[in-house]
Amino acid sequence: MALNMISRSVVKKVLAVETPEGAGALVRRSIGSASLRNLTPFLLLDHFHVSEGAGFPDHPHRGQATVTYMLEGSSRHEDSAGHSGTIKTGGVQWMTAGKGIIHAEMPVHGKNVPEPRGMQLWVDLPKNLKMTEPTYQELDPEDIPVAYPEGKDGNISIKVISGKSHGVESPVRPLGGCWYFHVLMKNGATMFQDIPAGWTAFIYILKGAVSVGESGPVNDAFHTLVLSNADGETGVRLTAATDDTSFVLVAGEPLDQTVFQYGPFVMTNQEEIQRTLMDYRTGRNGFEKAHTWKSKIGNM
Repeated sequence: MALNMISRSVVKKVLAVETPEGAGALVRRSIGSASLRNLTPFLLLDHFHVSEGAGFPDHPHRGQATVTYMLEGSSRHEDSAGHSGTIKTGGVQWMTAGKGIIHAEMPVHGKNVPEPRGMQLWVDLPKNLKMTEPTYQELDPEDIPVAYPEGKDGNISIKVISGKSHGVESPVRPLGGCWYFHVLMKNGATMFQDIPAGWTAFIYILKGAVSVGESGPVNDAFHTLVLSNADGETGVRLTAATDDTSFVLVAGEPLDQTVFQYGPFVMTNQEEIQRTLMDYRTGRNGFEKAHTWKSKIGNM
């Protein structure tokens, strides 16, 4: 905990409107939309809801990490490197696409099974790490550590998906600095979360309402709040304005590089994107199975 608790404030507020995406999914997109295009190192933030028969069949990635966190239901995944599994409710998958991967993400549906809902965050990779080998870090819900700033019987719990909060540290080790917390608070509860100096930070409100800073206005569900980043600010003070307030707080080390994106490929200039498209067409440099591999879950 920082000795001087000087809070950041909200400098931009964006409502994430639900829109169709993929094969029949609905997403609330804030980062990556026209309203919030650049927020380095973050490229995209989707709050998704996938109805029966919908999903995200086989598609490639290069140059970023994708973080999938399931809020309700579960989602299966399978990739061209032979990796497969299921992200359960409350579980997370941190996939570093690196130089290239092809995968499918297909939510699970069935009788008496909650419809899948979750968050997907894309984090840009530093230029020198974009062509690294793909890796996965996966945690089931019971493996994600939880911080209780007021004790286990208190009014606040913080799932530490990555980074450190109130003495609790996640085992996830992203490439590049990134902290990701899911915070649950009861009405009137207040907390201060340290954030490394100079890092970009935002909040996305899933449920309820929260105020930011010493006397900031109340912000309600489905808004992304971009936080200030001034000298001397050591973190953020958060106060719940309703019972069962739930939000994610994410912070990351900004990257001093250009973002050049073409769909699921994220590089730093046009030449790198052209090379990526050629690699994908010719099946090389990470895309060796681009034209031969088909997932089981995405082609059922």
